[in-house]
Amino acid sequence: MNQENAAKFCAGCGYSVILMILNQVLAAQNVQDKAVMGLDIGCSLLGWNYLPINTFQTHHGRVVPTMLGYKRARKESTSVAVVGDGGAYAIGWQSLFYAARRDEPITVIVVNNSVYAMTGGQTAPTTVCGQKTDTHPAGSCEESFYGPEILKTIVKPGAYLARSAANDPKGIFAALEKAVQTQQAGHFSLVEILSFCPTNWKTTGKATFDYLENLKKIYKIGEV
Repeated sequence: MNQENAAKFCAGCGYSVILMILNQVLAAQNVQDKAVMGLDIGCSLLGWNYLPINTFQTHHGRVVPTMLGYKRARKESTSVAVVGDGGAYAIGWQSLFYAARRDEPITVIVVNNSVYAMTGGQTAPTTVCGQKTDTHPAGSCEESFYGPEILKTIVKPGAYLARSAANDPKGIFAALEKAVQTQQAGHFSLVEILSFCPTNWKTTGKATFDYLENLKKIYKIGEV
């Protein structure tokens, strides 16, 4: 792990935990030499050179089709797309939806911190009702977006959908392990991970963990 790059994430961010566990899964599955990770524009781009595997940086919302294309060209690869909730469920939703519908054999990791974090904490598709953001200072009034639950209605048998949280490393490992195995079996997989964002939540210490626990009440943890 590149320690210089690790420091680029905000203090308390969940990305470091998520990427560390992804690396552990790839090593446990003995696929590091075949693994390729695509990063969307957003906080995920700070994961560049974070893992000892080949990495792409893509345009915002285009990480899924990029990694889909790589998988089609290199069928033996383990193709992983890492994207925030905005890149996945807003600008990138069409690509994600049809990749799932076609059962493309890639693995998508959606890091859900309920805001557009890189650009200052604006309202995102996953922002919960009442949550205060830069664009909704009085509190958001929009309904939350349940990506895995929506995709469940259109995926084919054999696909894998799950949700975990950054304060549950064992849960993340188990979900990502099944996701990678699902890709190896020739099917689509997606794991949404609820993540800390104290910078934009404007929380410190215990309040950050409490914030995440509240998100877990809204976005249910487990296989979908």
